[in-house]
Amino acid sequence: LVGSEMCIRDRSHPASILGSRKDRCYLCGRYGHTEEHHIFGGPNRTLSEKYGLKVYLCLECHSSGKHAVHRDKAVMDELHRQGQEAFENQIGSREQFRKIFGRNWL
Repeated sequence: LVGSEMCIRDRSHPASILGSRKDRCYLCGRYGHTEEHHIFGGPNRTLSEKYGLKVYLCLECHSSGKHAVHRDKAVMDELHRQGQEAFENQIGSREQFRKIFGRNWL
């Protein structure tokens, strides 16, 4: 049972399909404390989690810096594009992505 319980836990919190790892900022590459950022937030946050569409960001790149993802629409849009590309390369088609997330960023 422990093995199957671990599989269930792993499925509910998959790793980033963009190759992002905790303690290294996906955007600037800095090592240290990072925060998890769901690429498609708001009502799509749980879908981002389900499909591994999340990255780890340092505080500056996440929220406090001038070009932080939560302050700079261009940075946010770039992550949307990268997230959609990763989805299409690893999970499903563009049509499936649009049905799930309601929009095309490519």
